[in-house]
Amino acid sequence: MYVLHQIDDWASLIVRLALEEMAVPCALQTHDFDAGSLNSAEFRALNPQGLIPVLETPDGPIFETAAILLWLADRHGLMAPAPQSAGRGAFLSWFFFVSNTLHTSVMALVYPERMADEAAAPAACAAALARLNGQCALLETTLAAAPPWLNPDAPTILSPYIAVLLRWAQFLAADPACNLDLTAYPTLRAHLRALEVRPAFVRIIKAESLGLTPFSNPQE
Repeated sequence: MYVLHQIDDWASLIVRLALEEMAVPCALQTHDFDAGSLNSAEFRALNPQGLIPVLETPDGPIFETAAILLWLADRHGLMAPAPQSAGRGAFLSWFFFVSNTLHTSVMALVYPERMADEAAAPAACAAALARLNGQCALLETTLAAAPPWLNPDAPTILSPYIAVLLRWAQFLAADPACNLDLTAYPTLRAHLRALEVRPAFVRIIKAESLGLTPFSNPQE
């Protein structure tokens, strides 16, 4: 039995969706950020950075969202092309694009003060939105080609990662004027809509009270 250390609608949501889609059982350890739970000695022993998510496994704790997802996919042989398959290289390229590039842009949109001082934060937010729109355009083009590792009927670990990041980008920008508008990306939005009705996704959406359309049209 794994233990997922989580907070609702944080990055742990990405891992939780993948675990449910894989039908892999997992206990939850929910933390209270405001109470300082992530700063406890016990939690810092699992993740010295004091960040969510952490997955406790028989091999020890794993942190960093991408590391957890890829470890689970390879350990269980689910939601990713096999290491020796022909599609593995392309899948990994896009997986690390989402982890290293898309995720970074969304965080800059939500927390522009991490990228600039207070006076420059509005400009940093706008710059993050511009980058994010370019990245969504790349995803739109890629989805239109229907690669097997971006199929909402057989999702890989890419799908929950993209879905949650774009959820936040649509309503959590530091400047509301910088919230992402998905109307320019109909194929991407359709992918998110298809995920929202998958039984495994619906169970977690309900468990975290995310609403009916948390990825394609989230409500704060």
